[in-house]
Amino acid sequence: MKTSQFESVKVAIKQDKTGYILTLSIHPDEVPDEILRDFVGARYQVVMVRLNGVEKPMNRDQEQSSDIVRSAALLCRDLNFYKFLVDAGQLIEPTEEEVTEWLRNELEIGSRSELKTNQQAAKKYSFIYQEFQQWKNLNG
Repeated sequence: MKTSQFESVKVAIKQDKTGYILTLSIHPDEVPDEILRDFVGARYQVVMVRLNGVEKPMNRDQEQSSDIVRSAALLCRDLNFYKFLVDAGQLIEPTEEEVTEWLRNELEIGSRSELKTNQQAAKKYSFIYQEFQQWKNLNG
C-alpha cells in the first residue's frame, strides 16, 4: 500500500448535512500525482499532524498547558478581573501582586506554572475564568 505525504495549510472549514468540509491549500510542488488522478468522491484514510513554529509535530497537551499558564498571568493583570474580585467581595483594592496571591491561594498552588501539571488546579482555574467571563458579559 502506497501512502501520500504532503504539507498543507487549513484555509477553511464549513458544515453541511453530511458533516464537515475541510479545505486545505497544498503547494503545487507538494500535490501527489495520485490524488490529482483520483476521481472526485474517492475516499481516504487521513492522518494529520499539526506542525509547530520549528517544523516539528506539535504536542497539543504541552501547548494547552502553556496557554493556561499564559492566560492566568494575563488575568492577573486584567483590570476587569480586579473589578470582578471586588464585586465578589474577594479583595478590596487589588493590585497585581494581591490578585496573583489570591489566585494561587484559591487554586491551592505555589506558582501559576503548576497549572501545567496540576489538573485539579487547572479545572478550578477554568471555572474561575468562566465565572469572570459571565460577569464581564453582564457588567462589561
